This record gives sequence, C-alpha cells and structure tokens, in this order.
Amino acid sequence: QVQLVESGGGLVQPGGSLRLSCAASGFTLDDYTMGWFRQAPGKEREGVSCISSSDGSTYYGDSVKGRFTISRDNAKNTVYLQMNNLKPEDTAVYYCATPCSGSWEVWVYGYDYWGQGTQVTVSS
Repeated sequence: QVQLVESGGGLVQPGGSLRLSCAASGFTLDDYTMGWFRQAPGKEREGVSCISSSDGSTYYGDSVKGRFTISRDNAKNTVYLQMNNLKPEDTAVYYCATPCSGSWEVWVYGYDYWGQGTQVTVSS
C-alpha cells in the first residue's frame, strides 16, 4: 500500500535549519510529482514546494523562496525539504503529498496521498 512518512521536525531557534524527509513506499517516487504543504493552528493549508517527476523543475511558495530547497534521492525513494533561516512564522505541521502543482490554493486540497506530518516549531 502507498505510504508517506515524514520525519526530521523539531524545535529550532530563529535563523536555524532543519531537513525534513519524506520516505515513500508502495510506489516508485520517481514517477510522481511530490510536494510539501504546511498547516499552522487556526490557518488554512499553505503550499510550500513541489518537485516535478520529469525534468526536476521545482516550485516554491513566495514566503519560503530562497530559504527552502526541495530535492529527491531516487535510490532511497525519499524526498527532502531543506529549511534554512527559519522564522517563527514557519511554525506548522509539515506534510508531504502527491501529486502536486504550483497552483497552491488548488493543490493543497487536491492531492491523492499524504503522510501524517512532522511538527516544526521555530522559537527562541
């Protein structure tokens, strides 16, 4: 069966870094676009990033562009989200999901598979 398992979240100070991982099983990750979205308490889901299954094109939400980087390791069937220069407003539960697109307002409610999420807390 299809499973997506996120890991790597935790507590970090502002300006710090974390790398989130999304381990996929039950399908070949290379054949799917893969994205990350996040949800903070009381807020709507927010698209963070998406990576293409074909040419490797990447897409980022404006609030994380230049700070976050999405990548994949085909041998490990894993997608990563490198998060640098973290800010308190980045605090949320982060989820990986497939498929994805750069149309964030539509995609965050239109994916087929998703994981249970990993908590990221940015605080001093």
